[in-house]
Amino acid sequence: MQVKKYEQFNEVSYQTKLANGLTVMLLPKADFHKTYATFTTNYGSIDNTFVPAGDTEMHRFPDGIAHFLEHKMFEKADHDAFQTFGQYGASANAFTSFTRTSYLFSATQNLRENLVTLLDFVQAPYFTPATVDKEKGIIGQEIEMYDDDPSWRLYFGMIGNLYPNHPLQYDIAGTTASIAKITAADLYAAYRTFYHPENMTLFVVGKLDPDEVLDWITTNQAAKHFDDFQPIERKIPATATDGHDIIPYRTIDMPVNRAKAIVGVKGLTPIEPGLAALKYRAGVNVLLELLFGDTSKNYLRLYDQGIIDDTFGYDFELQNGFNFITFSGETDDPAAFDAAIIEVIEHWQTAVLDQNELLAVVKQEMIGRVVFMANSLEAIASRYDQRLYGPATLFDEPAIIDSLTLTDIEAIAAQLLTSQAISEYQIRPAAKG
Repeated sequence: MQVKKYEQFNEVSYQTKLANGLTVMLLPKADFHKTYATFTTNYGSIDNTFVPAGDTEMHRFPDGIAHFLEHKMFEKADHDAFQTFGQYGASANAFTSFTRTSYLFSATQNLRENLVTLLDFVQAPYFTPATVDKEKGIIGQEIEMYDDDPSWRLYFGMIGNLYPNHPLQYDIAGTTASIAKITAADLYAAYRTFYHPENMTLFVVGKLDPDEVLDWITTNQAAKHFDDFQPIERKIPATATDGHDIIPYRTIDMPVNRAKAIVGVKGLTPIEPGLAALKYRAGVNVLLELLFGDTSKNYLRLYDQGIIDDTFGYDFELQNGFNFITFSGETDDPAAFDAAIIEVIEHWQTAVLDQNELLAVVKQEMIGRVVFMANSLEAIASRYDQRLYGPATLFDEPAIIDSLTLTDIEAIAAQLLTSQAISEYQIRPAAKG
């Protein structure tokens, strides 16, 4: 196993790749009684067009199939995986993002049994036409619930503006119409393509003995047969690097009491994976704190002017192949909200240049938050992304944040905060009939 020591945190991580291709990362936390594990495949909602394993032709699959597959994995012919976890005292769950699907559990006992359950249920698909049809009703209700959620519609409205020709624009769960087309054969095709160990990562953190746990995992995997891995061919459309494909403005009406507005900024430059991606994410978050942090001059000014209020927030999304920022809030005047945010974005130099003293404060605050998260097994696991950050973990972040200079932040701002990368989306109260 590759061993990496984090002296500042007195932590050690262990990483290896098994004979079948599965990447295993173990991070013991001696002072914890709980263990948390995630089993992740590099397969998310944007992967709707690919060459299925054993095939040679590109196929377009219904939107929402990765999320549908996640739902169906727990159900087996004679039991439900949730019940098995329950018998061993574990809490289990799963989620699908744009680029990955993760299955997870946390437990304070029966670690070996729960790890084996996790590996076994994810590596034993069971789908029938009848169970697939039954799931369509369950997921359909979930989709309708999100369709009625203004915040969800606002967020995906902006993504549709920034990526109008990219599968990113589609809801992770798909639509009621798209999931109606999903068949058991589709699920098996997606499973065989993306759920090969070569495309997956197992991350275990908490109370554990790394040698013992690795032995359990190796024994479990050695007893199973996997076909030779067929390198995955995905069709992900390229997005324009000059921003000409961005929809600059859209608005919709919904039954809300107060308007909602969101301003988006699309990252037009591809980000290299590995530590460079981790540094970029940290740099953008520092930049956002300088521009709109709670104690920044911009935030206080806009708050005093009544342009933003406590509903205001911003977020930076960085995943493999894309990145974007959103600034959103409720407002009585969406046009004034958008104009004020865009004015700050386009004149970022006012808040950044010569702000070394403020930069030092922001960096210390961010490092403090990372140190705080280092006590959360869930936070440690959720920050780990093999495909995007390589072997780096949350414990690598303080040194990266500390290394950032104002020159780094200025370079990121000049590259990211360009007028052609900006878009607006608004939800206005529908007229009452």
